[in-house]
Amino acid sequence: MLVAGNWKMNTDVPEGRALADAIAEDLSSASSDLGNVDVLVCPSHVHLPAVLDALADTPVTVGAQDMHAEDEGAYTGDVSAPMLTSIGCDAVILGHSERRKYYDETDAEVNAKVKQARAHGLVPIVCVGETLEQRKAGEADTVVQNQVDGALSGVSIDGPDDLVVAYEPIWAIGTGESAEPEQAQEMHAVIRDDLAGRYGGDVADEVPLLYGGSMKPHNAYGLLSQPDIDGGLIGSASLAAESFLGIAEKAVEVLAASED
Repeated sequence: MLVAGNWKMNTDVPEGRALADAIAEDLSSASSDLGNVDVLVCPSHVHLPAVLDALADTPVTVGAQDMHAEDEGAYTGDVSAPMLTSIGCDAVILGHSERRKYYDETDAEVNAKVKQARAHGLVPIVCVGETLEQRKAGEADTVVQNQVDGALSGVSIDGPDDLVVAYEPIWAIGTGESAEPEQAQEMHAVIRDDLAGRYGGDVADEVPLLYGGSMKPHNAYGLLSQPDIDGGLIGSASLAAESFLGIAEKAVEVLAASED
């Protein structure tokens, strides 16, 4: 399982360093290790060096929240894949609904960024999800499939470790509302089937599919227990070490229960 934190545009740099330090400290003092649960944090670009330093001796990996589709150029304010890899980033969130909404990011632009991430050894965390209006209109499956197809058109992967897909129902992001586990599972199954048609069943079965709509410690177990949900892309709950690692602990519990 993968538990990934998306800090979004929160905390200043000292606060971000303190949060990373708290995560490192809580992990070192935990009564049980995370086992097969991977943990990733994605702070804003200005935080990356400090967070990478704070988490250097921990199993937590670090990623970015976005990047440009070119290696370099006259793109004021943007960050490139080579910049991210040069400081030690392992992954990058791409196509988040907030990027699509506020910056009019298209599926074609997401696709270009995914290809760029793959070319530079970054794991793309591709975000997809429908609005409440689209869900009520019965269009959720089609919308999400189109986003997956648009983002991954022409994208090859060598194995399941090269890609992560996060399903984020837009109506549940930052609202405190969460999809019911069965609702989330239905959409994850749609995504899994799409990936199977693209990369084959063996690979698709192992590509991590994350749920990203207001997952908290109190609802994480039910969501993570679903057969096609392999972790979470965590927003507000990732801004406190206790709640973030609390979700990781729920993932440990789910894996332990599945082995019984």
